Amino acid sequence: MFGVPGEENLDLLDAIRVSSIKFITCRDERTAGFMAATMGRLTGSVGVVLSTLGPGATNLVTPAAYATLGGMPLLLITGQKPVKTSKQGHFQIVDVVDVMSPVTKFARQIISASQIHTTVIGAIRSAEEERPGAVHLELPEDVAREETNEILSNEKPLPTRRPLAETKAIMRASEMLINSKHPLILVGAGANRKLVAKMLRELVAKTRIPVICTQMGKGVFDERDEHFLGTTALSSGDYVHCAIEKADCILNIGHDVIEKPPFVMRAGDTRKVIHINFYTATLDPVYFPSLEVIGDIANALWQIKEALPERSSWDQAYFEPVRTALITHEKELLAGRETALIPISIVETVRKCLPESGILALDNGMYKLWFARHYKTYAPNTLLLDNALATMGAGISAAMSAKLNSPSTPVIALVGDGGLLMSLGELETAKREGLHFPIIILKDNGFGMIKWKQDSMGLPSFGLDLQNPDFVKIAEAFGGKGTRVSTSPLLADAIKEALLSDTITFIEVSIDYADNTRVFTNHIKNLTCPI
Repeated sequence: MFGVPGEENLDLLDAIRVSSIKFITCRDERTAGFMAATMGRLTGSVGVVLSTLGPGATNLVTPAAYATLGGMPLLLITGQKPVKTSKQGHFQIVDVVDVMSPVTKFARQIISASQIHTTVIGAIRSAEEERPGAVHLELPEDVAREETNEILSNEKPLPTRRPLAETKAIMRASEMLINSKHPLILVGAGANRKLVAKMLRELVAKTRIPVICTQMGKGVFDERDEHFLGTTALSSGDYVHCAIEKADCILNIGHDVIEKPPFVMRAGDTRKVIHINFYTATLDPVYFPSLEVIGDIANALWQIKEALPERSSWDQAYFEPVRTALITHEKELLAGRETALIPISIVETVRKCLPESGILALDNGMYKLWFARHYKTYAPNTLLLDNALATMGAGISAAMSAKLNSPSTPVIALVGDGGLLMSLGELETAKREGLHFPIIILKDNGFGMIKWKQDSMGLPSFGLDLQNPDFVKIAEAFGGKGTRVSTSPLLADAIKEALLSDTITFIEVSIDYADNTRVFTNHIKNLTCPI
């Protein structure tokens, strides 16, 4: 459990003290909320964050949105002044339940000790069931002090079985695939849970249908597989979108319109799109599937696999030019610049330094596009990024939760100079909790992604430049280590050393972002599809 307590929840804090719950005191409610949400993302069980009323509670609005949009189970508990008597007028009073309602699955004030047991159990169930997200409970100070004779059960409710997809929907999906010539599988964020990865591997092994993933779908399918084509880092125009445009049937697994669209549907679209998810599609001008298969995703994939024949009339080599073109493009980006600190070489270096099971936690910035597009993932939740709320300042928190959840797993946080200074205080928390991992700081002295967008719109540079402190000295001030590197081989050496270190290590990289315009503006704009 994470948080920044206040006087209104001291009774709850004391109860936590004598319980089996591990409480981690953080330096900011927002980063505490990111940690709790990431714990929910990694485990599937609700993460919990505690704050006081007023400013402490409003600081949790961003983590609540982060969890709800990202599909992460999170319970937010905030304090409040006494509700049965008033002792300080309206000092620090904000209607937090009303504030939280739009960004949570539900928000409720507890008005009696007798309600607590069923309300908490109900909140946890709501947070964890599909689609996962944030829930909020407000615990007023006087209610927290109440005594009750109600016997509280220590037993958790029996887990509920998720409903299975209807047989008719499975058969229709199978028929649509069989009748297609160029089917394609697209893996979204909702597939990055449960047993989906195993069932997807079996489906692809049998059918050999090519696979593409969204940013938050990375890791569900092993990207070394010959059937993997790439990631939709953008919404249109890239190599993988050539395959999407040429596909006549798209099996869309775990897609949610909350994630930035991996492709855009238009009126008169002749492609068949099969929506497979735990819940129905949110219809949108850019997304209106032809068929919906609703129920447990893993089971639906298993049923479809069983219904499909061993052989089909699909042209298995149809999309291969897309995969080949992207590989060639990556080689051309690196050619002659293997040691330069450019985005593609940084991606390659980090990938080589992390083992298959290692976890890379990204903050939000221009580098996220490069890592989504080129970083190869092999297992679920080994690349932690946010393409739903896409908030800055969450990367270090995500890395801390990954390390807490699996202390023996190598973890790297990769942040920009902008996002780092939004979460710097948690370095003290990491040191206090004995969390050791490298933090790679991509320094460009500005808000790089918005600079790229500003430039691509033909606008003069304005309002986005920053001046940075000495990051090496900051690391040392927090009891860690700091180093600067000037080439990608030196970056590799620094990462390997930091992964073996017994403390936090800052690795400062002055990144050259000149390729942003060359690749994401000019090259993609003039790209000729290979199929």
